[in-house]
Amino acid sequence: MLLLLLLTLFAIVYAQIGYPCLMGLLARVRPRPVRVELPPPDGVSIILCVHNGAAGIQQRLQNLLECQWEGTREILVFCDGCDDATAALAERLGHPDVRVLSTPSRRGKAAALNDAVRQARHSFVAFADLRQTFHPAALQNLALAFRDPAVGAVSGLLEIAPSASGAGRGVDLYWKIERKLREWEAAFDSVIGCTGAIYAIRRECYQDIPPDTILDDVVIPMQIAQKGLRILYAPKAIAYDPQQLSPDREKARKLRTLVGNYQMLERHPAWMFPWSGRLWWQFVSHKTARLAVPWLMVAAILFNLLAVKTPLVWALLIGQAGCYTLALTGCALPRLRNRLVSIPAGFLMLQWTCARALLAYARHRGNLLRLWSPPPDAAARSAC
Repeated sequence: MLLLLLLTLFAIVYAQIGYPCLMGLLARVRPRPVRVELPPPDGVSIILCVHNGAAGIQQRLQNLLECQWEGTREILVFCDGCDDATAALAERLGHPDVRVLSTPSRRGKAAALNDAVRQARHSFVAFADLRQTFHPAALQNLALAFRDPAVGAVSGLLEIAPSASGAGRGVDLYWKIERKLREWEAAFDSVIGCTGAIYAIRRECYQDIPPDTILDDVVIPMQIAQKGLRILYAPKAIAYDPQQLSPDREKARKLRTLVGNYQMLERHPAWMFPWSGRLWWQFVSHKTARLAVPWLMVAAILFNLLAVKTPLVWALLIGQAGCYTLALTGCALPRLRNRLVSIPAGFLMLQWTCARALLAYARHRGNLLRLWSPPPDAAARSAC
């Protein structure tokens, strides 16, 4: 029983701390250089899929038009079943670089992306969301990655306002670690998924995704990686999110992301095995292992209770009890901004959401398109 306890604790630590540390080490000792063999793309198609975005469409288009770009550019506004004035307001700008495409009924973002990519005129395709804004140099910094012919996609960086609550600060730390992990993964080989608010691909590498796909910003890059291409990370290609990261908003976003992870694992189980390609270990460590953590935490408590015979096991049990006490204190007192409680509280909140996600997916897996369409204020990122 002691061996099971130690293995369980090791798996938890590996998923949360061990893998990021190991990836940081590999990025330092075995980095894979980015070659510069091609000129940057001279044309870009920016795809903006929108459902009822009249309130912000003109401001968003103005931001995209103001981004620095020396070549040709088109912005494809794909109105997915909009029944407001989104299309009319986009067309009212009268800008030759803006094209508006519409469907009469809402089919979901994944279906809209499939149609929009087919309509794109340029090989360099960038994806954007409505609420965020791009740094003026964002497109240029994304394009630089494609000077390497081995690169099929590149993710940008999403900057989010810091949390106001104590528990939210634990979530902030989690997101900062995730961003650093992406940087290390890209230096070693490839990131596992992109930031949905800002990323780009080679159009010829795009493969249609099922219309009910939740994590398009993970599935699309992973399908490109299966072709032998790299997925890079460009932290200087920045999108800004004006909404503050709160625990409630993060829980809703995280629940959707984790449900999408379960959907992805069911549809692409081969990605977890060595024969699927070079990224299988990264995929298992970054995606699959984290899904197991809440269940490993329960197992660790049970094994600890059953193995209480030595001072070491008692110490582990007391340590677990202390960590949960701090976490529950942080959850009960969200305004408490002490890191000693806010970090465990954020961690526990994410694990609880992960457990809920499995139950939600099992219950609604046949109707995910309706239940898990992103709400208007959903943060466009897949951090898990």
